Amino acid sequence: MTQQKTHNKAAVKADAILVINCGSSSVKFSLIRPLSGETLLSGLAECLLSSAAEITIKHHGKKQSYKLTAPFNHQAALAVLVEQLQQSNLVKDISAIGHRVVHGGEQYSEPTLLNPQVEQAIGELAKLAPLHNPANLNGIKACQQAFADLPQVAVFDTAFHQSMPEKAYIYGLPYSLYKEHGIRRYGFHGTSHYFVAKQAAKYLNKPLEQCNLISAHLGNGCSVAVIKNGESVDTSMGMTPGEGVLMGTRCGDIDAGIIFHLVDNLGYSINEVDKLVNKESGLLGVSGLSNDCRTLEDAMLTDNNAQAKLAMTVFCYRIAKSIASYSASLTQLDGLIFTGGIGENSTWVRTEIVKQLGLLNFSLDEEKNQATRFGASGNIADKNSRSCWVIATNEEWVIAEQSAQLLANAAK
Repeated sequence: MTQQKTHNKAAVKADAILVINCGSSSVKFSLIRPLSGETLLSGLAECLLSSAAEITIKHHGKKQSYKLTAPFNHQAALAVLVEQLQQSNLVKDISAIGHRVVHGGEQYSEPTLLNPQVEQAIGELAKLAPLHNPANLNGIKACQQAFADLPQVAVFDTAFHQSMPEKAYIYGLPYSLYKEHGIRRYGFHGTSHYFVAKQAAKYLNKPLEQCNLISAHLGNGCSVAVIKNGESVDTSMGMTPGEGVLMGTRCGDIDAGIIFHLVDNLGYSINEVDKLVNKESGLLGVSGLSNDCRTLEDAMLTDNNAQAKLAMTVFCYRIAKSIASYSASLTQLDGLIFTGGIGENSTWVRTEIVKQLGLLNFSLDEEKNQATRFGASGNIADKNSRSCWVIATNEEWVIAEQSAQLLANAAK
């Protein structure tokens, strides 16, 4: 897609990019220098659209929270952010706004300057991501009001996976559903998988284009991706983020016949099924206790809670099975990456997954495994194993970097 050559003055400046990640009731933000990854200011507005709405801003190592006043929406949160940026004398450093947009369909495989046509496309793609794209649009419109003179860039979560071959993204459904309605696998967490793959390439001391990796992004949402010669060739999430491995509240892969059974024989409505598989299943559903891995680990290891143990065991088995299946996409494998909140911090989960991957020649050094948590990155494999890294993801830096590069190219 041809990019419009607009905002060239801002593009040349490129001091810092304000990265915005909007949810339906939240705004996560970071002001980042794209070349170094230095974060100048960051924070989170949460509980938006309610009287409990507040915003927390971190600057110079200090956190400060502010209650939002009516109308408690995205614009109100950004107004406080702008005020804090002005007081901190950081507004002058901002050259552009980079937005995380969840679904870009097949139209967008690269960062894109926002304009009315792109915004319309993001809105139309909401049918594929009804919980995400409308919230992303809310953030875009709010930022256009707050930063009217700055270019706005969309970085799509699905973009990295647009390199998947047809054999990986086609469902076993009538082909006309793909051609006429876009029903195919798209994949998500692309920005995270791309970042950690780049970091792994540095550990391997070779170009990303020569690297063959499997990346496991494990958080409340989870996905596994296989990266061949630096490009995504398959991933566990599908048309929506509901496909794939067991997650915090999502069931992941299930027999489609279960849905018909729930509706036809157990009296569920379609809306109730949607709520069940997306918000009441996964770790929460199996354990009956929590979707939080930390809570379940504590219940399992401290209280010997059988349901918590079952949930965690199923979780790790599904992930190990997915990782192992991706060996079919590769003729060689340089290593395995763990990232995301669980992947970066749970030594138990990493141990449980890797011990099921002996056939792929993975095994851990337990001392390294225990030491690599809370932002620490490194190789946790033992000396006889393929490389197995924990890499702290940084999607915000990728968005900042790609936004700055797009603007620099547009200015040429």
